Amino acid sequence: MQFSSKGLWVTAATMAVAVSMPAWAQGGDASSSTAANQGQSAKADEGRSSALGGDIVVTAQRRSENIQKVGIAISAFSGAQLRALNVVDSRDIAALTPGVHLGGAIAGQNSQYTIRGVTQNDFNDVVEAPNAVYLDDGYIAIGQGQTFALFDIDRVEVLKGPQGTLFGRNATGGLVHYITKKPSLSKTTGFIDLNYGLYDSPGTPGAFHGEAALNLPMGDKVATRIAAMWNKADPLLRNLYPAGAVGGSPGPGAGANTGDDDTLGGRITTLFEPSSSASITLSLNAARSQVATAAYQQKPTIAQFNAAGEMINVLNAAPTETRASIGANGQDFGSDVGNTGQFGAPFGRPVPGGDFFGYKDPDGSGFYTSNDFAFKSLNRSHTYGANLSGEFKLGSGINLTSVTDYKNFYKLLFLDVDAGPANQAANYQGVDAWTLSQEFRLAGKARVFDWTAGLYYLHINTHSINGLKFPTGSVVPGAPFDLGADAHLITNSYSAFGQIDWHLADRLKLTTGGRLIREEKDYRYLQGIWATQDSRMAQVGAPLVIGPVVGAAGPAPYAATDGRTLWAGKVQLDFQAQDNLLLYLGVNRGVKAGSFNAQLPGGRGVPVSAIPYKPEVLLSYEGGFKYNTPDRKTRLNASAYYYDYKDYQAFLFTGVSGVVVNANARTYGFEASLFTSPLAGLDLGLSASYFDALVKNVPLRVNGPISRDVRPVYAPPFQASAIARYEWAGWGGKFFVGADAQYSSSFYYNLRNFDADKFGRYMMLNAGVGWSNDNWTFSIRARNLTDVRAGVQGFDLASLCGCNEVSYKPPRFFQIGARYNF
Repeated sequence: MQFSSKGLWVTAATMAVAVSMPAWAQGGDASSSTAANQGQSAKADEGRSSALGGDIVVTAQRRSENIQKVGIAISAFSGAQLRALNVVDSRDIAALTPGVHLGGAIAGQNSQYTIRGVTQNDFNDVVEAPNAVYLDDGYIAIGQGQTFALFDIDRVEVLKGPQGTLFGRNATGGLVHYITKKPSLSKTTGFIDLNYGLYDSPGTPGAFHGEAALNLPMGDKVATRIAAMWNKADPLLRNLYPAGAVGGSPGPGAGANTGDDDTLGGRITTLFEPSSSASITLSLNAARSQVATAAYQQKPTIAQFNAAGEMINVLNAAPTETRASIGANGQDFGSDVGNTGQFGAPFGRPVPGGDFFGYKDPDGSGFYTSNDFAFKSLNRSHTYGANLSGEFKLGSGINLTSVTDYKNFYKLLFLDVDAGPANQAANYQGVDAWTLSQEFRLAGKARVFDWTAGLYYLHINTHSINGLKFPTGSVVPGAPFDLGADAHLITNSYSAFGQIDWHLADRLKLTTGGRLIREEKDYRYLQGIWATQDSRMAQVGAPLVIGPVVGAAGPAPYAATDGRTLWAGKVQLDFQAQDNLLLYLGVNRGVKAGSFNAQLPGGRGVPVSAIPYKPEVLLSYEGGFKYNTPDRKTRLNASAYYYDYKDYQAFLFTGVSGVVVNANARTYGFEASLFTSPLAGLDLGLSASYFDALVKNVPLRVNGPISRDVRPVYAPPFQASAIARYEWAGWGGKFFVGADAQYSSSFYYNLRNFDADKFGRYMMLNAGVGWSNDNWTFSIRARNLTDVRAGVQGFDLASLCGCNEVSYKPPRFFQIGARYNF
């Protein structure tokens, strides 16, 4: 089947996504336990999505509260709303939450949230993000771990601003918490949800998404819930290789189509309630993904140098451009094709407007490409884990919560460095890691006090590899070989925390909280050359060590230990001016421990002194209000903030490698959201955010002579979203029609803020129709109706290949779906 562009637009006029407002299903009384709320909402959420009306219950302060009574900027989505909005991965959560964006590595296969401009997009897995992600209170230290978090979800909470007082892993930027459906003791329930759709791109690739869950009570004290998901999608990019080939083939099967998906995940959760004062939950989960080499495309770029030979900008190469790079007087400055750090003699581009090897992408940001290092099912990741949590009522209004969490991660991912048909180099990233955390938390009330206190331990054991593969047939002299880094980081973090809410008067509350952290790290890191055994493998056998330490005895690995005591704190006043109006103002100190870099060798070397970097500290000043109209049909929330950053950990990518550097920064901004139900069956919503963020005195290269004030990466200053939904009775159920739209301003993907290292603004529109009753839901959905090619990830490689490699969000997509609840 092949759609014409005109036919797609005609069809789009009758299609939409079954959407509802980002609000919660009623979770129970605000003073009830978290487990009870989860159990009740799990049963309610088997049916169709909730409307805007009703209380919104969140657990952002480690107790169940109406969101309008919590003085924190929070966005919250129920599982029903995520389904209605067709959310199947973390990129969609970010798109629906202004002030939140997504960066990542390997074309988005690893994801990292950006919250209010706070981000850190280093693609090496020894690095933790400043925005923490949790699954059922278990911290996800590795980006790929979010795969198993995105099915059979009860709710998602996005908290903005430093979160160091109450949540286990102190985070400077904010956090995202996925809470899964819990078993119910009441009766057997479940669902099957199947969706299939077609993309508006060459070959009309198809995509399947399926989820299923079964809740099984086993007596009046034990219940089990089993859930599974499968994503299967055809490739989006059509590979024309060997068109334009330079050098030999990197191996059998090279030139595969890319941009596919094959992800399978499962979860088994057992609830045991031996008495009315005890609840114990054990969850086992696993997920695996195997897809083709990362789906990057190429755009021609040209580096610009000053008279001292320093790169000062990168431009989009004009269609007539024949120089390899631009010198101070406009002459050809040459290139660094071999990644040696030395620029060769001027040679020009073989094809005007092409890369250094004469390749020009046939349709720009379209779906045709020619890519040599592209293999089917090459990129693989596996994740599994266990979570044991318990809630116990100890008497005198005191509750004890214990959370034990274990996770294991493995991945090996590849991308073609030049995203073209020249056999130059591929980048690989691998990790074998496991984490263990234990939290004990006590909470209670004492007259005018609500209090929470606890202890937290986190162990992260990460073995990471990262490097360049010069495969068989490469144009680089000496190939085949792997040039890479091998890093092993062990982190032990111990903390004690507490928070007290002091009700000074009937409508005035003072919140104080703090966390004391002891962070210990043990690091081992080497740079080496490995003999290549196979293009599909990396760093096999013993390496020839080439650094990063080079002393009198020759090259040697780097080793270091570090121990720091850190602290985070919070002081805030909440004033309930009216029953339906909350005002809040506070100061929050967030902190993230320092760590170590694992930079790739080659190109301009990075000195050993740049391997360790310091902790970052964020002082946040924030105020806002939350307002409900007396009839509770409308909510209006807004906040404004100022961030003062010391030693912000920023990722500086130069050549083919990158390191985290410390730089001071500041941000100010505001956010507002309006949700209303003006008529029966009609829900409307509008959200917007704006911030001005500046990272100060960032060098254009480590120890380079030029520094600038720059904007953080993957951080669009302005974002907005709008949602509309209308439903009416018919055919024994309800029809619904709706649409949602997201707008993003332009943003940089390289910290140096060069002209070519930028994705443009875009607006994404989704819409659709459907019908549902208590058991069935049928829908016809359309995503990205405007068919924009919105940027996801980019790398500046202007000096290596005369190009940048970039990836994009999927094109226009039409989908039909059916869900059965029982």
